[in-house]
Amino acid sequence: MTGTAGHDVRGTLPEGLADAIRDTAEDIAALLRGAGDTGIPVPDSQWSLGAAAAHLAQANELMADIAAGRERSHGDGTPQSLAAANERALAAFAERDAAPLAAMIVEQAAAFLDAADRNSPDETVFTPLGPMSRAELGSYLLTHMLGHGYDLARALGRPHMIDRARVGLTLPFLIVAMPRVVDAATAAGLNAAYTIRLWGGARFGVTFTDGSAAVEARTPGRPDCTILTEPVTFLLMALGRCDPRGAIARGRVLAWGRRPWLAPRFPELFTAP
Repeated sequence: MTGTAGHDVRGTLPEGLADAIRDTAEDIAALLRGAGDTGIPVPDSQWSLGAAAAHLAQANELMADIAAGRERSHGDGTPQSLAAANERALAAFAERDAAPLAAMIVEQAAAFLDAADRNSPDETVFTPLGPMSRAELGSYLLTHMLGHGYDLARALGRPHMIDRARVGLTLPFLIVAMPRVVDAATAAGLNAAYTIRLWGGARFGVTFTDGSAAVEARTPGRPDCTILTEPVTFLLMALGRCDPRGAIARGRVLAWGRRPWLAPRFPELFTAP
């Protein structure tokens, strides 16, 4: 089946997004099927491998339901309430075995794609991080799977599934979500304009006014700080999985402009959802 120009084979989501969702779910399932013990800890987390996989399965189901137009509540939109809602959901869901969780992650990703195929990608739906289009929700789903898939890969000592193409598909979600997850205490009083550029050409602008952020696909005319980042490093920093100062030291992040010293601070201005 051939899709129209600018869309994938399902004809609704932005080009490549459906394949990335499907393939990422399969990559995560493959990791889980090769895991012998789901009780092992996930690095830098309070969750075990089984708990992280259960969270992924539940989140995929939640997003599939939202895409299908079913009303689901999960926190009040703040990162703190999301964390609390996640813990409540995990406490009510006993499954921690690898095989059934792997199957559920794949099945619910497919359910999301089926729902997206039946509905307009531009229609607004209400997500755990506020209103988004269904296409942005798909980007959210992909971003969420990549972040936790990275954690599972680390726990198992296996290669992760994040690559430049998939990072590019997370940008619609990140652009809409970033203003909603600003760390108010860290950003208080900040007035600064950033241009964020990824190796390969993608870019967007973030402008802080008295600590509130506006994020746009276009970049500011005279940014205070331009940050050029390797794409995988960018996503890992955005998700709180990578220390920005270490990335700068390794040459994965470059910065310039009138106030280049603002670069290391940038990821700390947000609380990863």
